[in-house]
Amino acid sequence: MKIFLRFLLTLLSFTLFCGCATTGDLQRVQGRLGSKLGDHDSEIAALNEQAKANRKALEEVRAKQADLGADLTAIREQIQQIRGAVEELRKETADIRGRVVEAKEWKEKIDQASFKVNFIENFLGIGKKDERAPANAEKHQKNHVKNGVKAKSDKESLYAAAYDLYKEGKYEKARGEFQNFLKAYPQTEYSGNAQFWIGECYYFEKSYEKAILEYEKVIKNYPEGNKVPQALLKQGLSFLELDDKASARLILQNVIKDYPNTSQARVARSKLLEIK
Repeated sequence: MKIFLRFLLTLLSFTLFCGCATTGDLQRVQGRLGSKLGDHDSEIAALNEQAKANRKALEEVRAKQADLGADLTAIREQIQQIRGAVEELRKETADIRGRVVEAKEWKEKIDQASFKVNFIENFLGIGKKDERAPANAEKHQKNHVKNGVKAKSDKESLYAAAYDLYKEGKYEKARGEFQNFLKAYPQTEYSGNAQFWIGECYYFEKSYEKAILEYEKVIKNYPEGNKVPQALLKQGLSFLELDDKASARLILQNVIKDYPNTSQARVARSKLLEIK
């Protein structure tokens, strides 16, 4: 367009200077020039409108970018807050885990302290009285049968059944039966023995810590019973099995001191010589 306009202007100037152009020629050239100038003005106006539209679109894009930037900033702040909350949770979780571990350690210390009681078993005399009890009950049964009376009391029958399971080595079942016996008859001539056999069941199952606790119940709940020295001795033996020589030594020494002229004391002395 610009080249054509320059050409017309050059041609007009040349014609004027040469004096060869007529008035008609000049008018035709001017008409063409005006037409082209009008087209050029229209194009310029269209370009201006397009430029305005482009500027408006650009402003909209910039506005959207600003909004997006604000949104991203808000998202980053929220993420930072979430990270802070997560970090706090991690710290709280670590504190809770530390308290749990500490509580577990204290529980173990308390359990170990509760284990430090007195005990050892009389291997020479275990169960003699208990074996006599069912035998005596059977003898009474024969006498009562002769008289048409019920042979065994429920108490004797329940105890005898539990003890039979113990002698057969069925320790889990025997323990359950002895526990049922104590629930039904917590304070009888057989109750202390039943509690002792519960400890024995755990001992022969190698659950030494549980055995220690059950022996302790014999000592505390049935202090006048005949199983107390044996319960003390078996506590000492259980501590030896747990490789707690200090507690075992203390308990065996107590057996010797509290029951000096018993077979339990003799066993305790023998075991003390073995502890290094």
